[in-house]
Amino acid sequence: MEYVSVHGARVPSLGLGTWELEGEQCRRVVADAIELGYRHLDTAQAYGNEEQVGAGIRAAAVDRGELWVTTKVWIRSLAPDDVRRTTEESLRRLGSDYVDLLLIHWPVAMDILDATLAAMTALRDEGKVRHLGVSNFTPSQFERAVGLAPVVCNQVEYHPFLDQREVIAAARKHDAMVTAYSPLARGKVTADPVLAEVGQAHGKSAVQVALRWLVEQDGVSAVPKASSRGHLEANLAIFDFVLTGAQHERIAGLARGERLIDPPFAPDWDA
Repeated sequence: MEYVSVHGARVPSLGLGTWELEGEQCRRVVADAIELGYRHLDTAQAYGNEEQVGAGIRAAAVDRGELWVTTKVWIRSLAPDDVRRTTEESLRRLGSDYVDLLLIHWPVAMDILDATLAAMTALRDEGKVRHLGVSNFTPSQFERAVGLAPVVCNQVEYHPFLDQREVIAAARKHDAMVTAYSPLARGKVTADPVLAEVGQAHGKSAVQVALRWLVEQDGVSAVPKASSRGHLEANLAIFDFVLTGAQHERIAGLARGERLIDPPFAPDWDA
């Protein structure tokens, strides 16, 4: 495993995304992932699976201190009292005294951003949260957030078909990391001929190349979802090869502005 260093923390560069994993499948996948060597787990209040993620952690019998667990405050819970209430509910569901990273899931209440971050900071000061972050923030929104609190992460959709250089530059400016969700573009990377060709040169799949391309970037981690043990193993098998500079450039050249996650409440991405 490789790591991203951010504000004194070492974050595994590859984690498990759990969006759309539910029930017993979620518990099993989380437990299998930890058994295989994953130490970075990503969930959210809106996913409705924090309890199952917690059950998977307990089933794996790994010391909690070895794991980096992220969850996110949903858009209807950004008022200070709601931040505290829902975060404490998340902790109960996860069966943990703390989360390593608490994110604002979407920038929908920017008029109270200072109050939201103050409530998150209070939870951090109490030891219930180790680090604060945001998700789906534009570079300008991220700049505003880091001016209000010690924000260490911006989690955004990022894959070879969506250029996020400005988001990454904003994070690096403040010693923060970017975590890539939907890093496989909902499976679209599997059909890309450039990724397949690069993979052939290394004896790897297009999926493994896409993930390797992400985690080789300074300050970037990735949280692909996997629903089977085989996919968990394949996603983890990306630390035994290195892309060349020319290969990095070819993959970066695939960007075509293809944004797959764009709900009605999303920000103006170009603002």
